Amino acid sequence: MSATADHAEERTNPAARLGFEPGQVVQEIGYDDDVEQELREGIEATIGQDLVDEDYDDVADVVLLWFRDEDGDLTDALVDAIGLIEDGSTVWLMTPKTGRDGYVEPSDINEAAQTAGLSQTKSINAGKDWTGSRLVTPKAAKAKR
Repeated sequence: MSATADHAEERTNPAARLGFEPGQVVQEIGYDDDVEQELREGIEATIGQDLVDEDYDDVADVVLLWFRDEDGDLTDALVDAIGLIEDGSTVWLMTPKTGRDGYVEPSDINEAAQTAGLSQTKSINAGKDWTGSRLVTPKAAKAKR
């Protein structure tokens, strides 16, 4: 695929910017009717299968965590998410954008990620109402350099 085609896909499929790959198992946590449906559909199109839910009982390749301020303790949610993946895997934390219900301060995300043993490597616009933060274990952060 050419660089131009890659950029075109990124514009039409928001999931293309997130680094998902065909065949990956993506476990979704925190789903509700307010999530970015276009992003979810784009991820499913990219990986070639449905997202698995909180009841999935095997190890996932990536966790997609939708989190709102009123959902409880972010550090606890991140620690739980880490338990669902192998070392070196990614947690995509999706939080409402500034001014939206459930907004989470970036400093709170950074602090919770550090406490959970994760590093934030990237932030993206994940749709009209959501921002995504790519969080990785320190081992994965070193491997990506």
